[in-house]
Formats: sequence, C-alpha cells, structure tokens
Amino acid sequence: MSYRENKAHPHAERGNDLYETPAVAVRALLATEWLPQRIWEPACGPGAIVRELIGAGHEVVPTDLVSYGCPGQVAEMDFLKLHGAPFGVDCIVTNPPYKHARAFAEKAVELCPRVMMLLRLAFYEGITRGSLLDTGTLARVHVFRKRLPMMHRDGWDGPKATSMTAFAWFVWDRSHRGPTTLGRLSWEDFVDDEPAPAILPMAAE
Repeated sequence: MSYRENKAHPHAERGNDLYETPAVAVRALLATEWLPQRIWEPACGPGAIVRELIGAGHEVVPTDLVSYGCPGQVAEMDFLKLHGAPFGVDCIVTNPPYKHARAFAEKAVELCPRVMMLLRLAFYEGITRGSLLDTGTLARVHVFRKRLPMMHRDGWDGPKATSMTAFAWFVWDRSHRGPTTLGRLSWEDFVDDEPAPAILPMAAE
C-alpha cells in the first residue's frame, strides 16, 4: 500500500489508502540494505512490493486487511490488532496506508526486530513520534534524492502526474544503538530492470 496524488483527498474518499508502490523504490532498497531470506509484507495490496522481493530471491508472507488480488496472500488480517508476530518472520518490509502510518510503524517495531517502511520524509518531523524516532533503534533513513514516480490511489482515473512528495525508506533495527544515519538514495538506476516474475503462492508456517 501507499499514498497520494498532488491533490489531498479526504479520508472518506481514500478508502483503505491503497496506492501501489513503484517497483524502482523497492529495487533501490534491495540494492542498499541487507534483507533476510524470509520477509513479511503486512499491507501487500495487489503485491507491488511482494513481486520485487520474490524476484530478488526472498520468501514473502503477504497479508492485508482485505484481499486486493495479491497472489499468494495468506490471510486477510488486521495488522493493527495483532498481539504477536505470526509466521515466524522477523523482518517487515511495507508501504503502510498513509492515514495509519504512525500506528503501522509502532506496531511493526513492536512485532519484529527489523522493519523497513516507505514513508513520507516528513515522518521524520514531529514531537509525538519520539517513541519511534528518538529511542536509538531507527538505524537509517534513506531519502530519495529525486521524487519517486507518482503513486496514484487505487481506481484513480484522473491525469497522471509527477510526485510532489518526498519519500524515504525508514529502517528500524533493535540491535542498533545510537544516532540515525541519514543518506541519499537513487531510484533512476533501476528503471530499466527486468520486471519481477509472477508471484508463486507460498504456504504459511
């Protein structure tokens, strides 16, 4: 999942905030961060992130609140109501619904020792997110030096546009202690990569 067009939309219009993540954003993360073999995508939507992770050789457990047709989705699951990490997975990679970004991040770092989330760069601001940003476990923030291709809301039939919002990958790691490293990330080098293969279903353990 993810977010936005140039014009902000009321929550009622945005529904479940389903916006497809650009493939280049995931490819840039894969080229920058080490990811374990088995990964959980708890806001999988139709599978934009899942496809790229599987294409890079990872096993992925895709879940979401509802089914958007992601092949291999193992459950319709309300991530925010979980009280323990299922599936024996210790890493989350996701692009959470915009209106629940803080709640998703809080739940993710509670459930898994490693969390990578595609968020607006503005998430790094604010006093109320201190429990996420100031505890020493936010290891890295990879800021895209050029705005990502637009992530349009599911069902959007208006004009396509360039993004007006700065995004970054936020990486939490429980083993990290100390200040957060801020770096710049490029997605342009991955535009011509081969498309990820079709997702093969994976049985949950």
